[in-house]
Amino acid sequence: LLCHRITIQHYVAGGRDEDGFEIEGSWQEYKQLWAKITSLKAKDLISAQANQSVVVAEMKIYYREDINTEMQVIWKGRTFSIQSQALDDNETGNIYCTFLLGQGLEKHK
Repeated sequence: LLCHRITIQHYVAGGRDEDGFEIEGSWQEYKQLWAKITSLKAKDLISAQANQSVVVAEMKIYYREDINTEMQVIWKGRTFSIQSQALDDNETGNIYCTFLLGQGLEKHK
């Protein structure tokens, strides 16, 4: 079921160097996970765009509580922003969770 290897990244602030100048932060690897990435079908994509949503795909992973909207996903060389908190599965609520993904929008300065 979870057949796509993805990388979750988190943003690490840069801080300041020894002279007090700001060091630019960067995206760094947080975890590599197995997931199922499903692109939105054309009609769902059109509907999402009509609602000014940037969601282009869904990502299903095994249940975990440490992934959030401050992170991004790398899959097949493409960058996706995480647009939603975890949506629990319909069964027990703790086997899988699903996230809505947007197309490559870095939220950090």
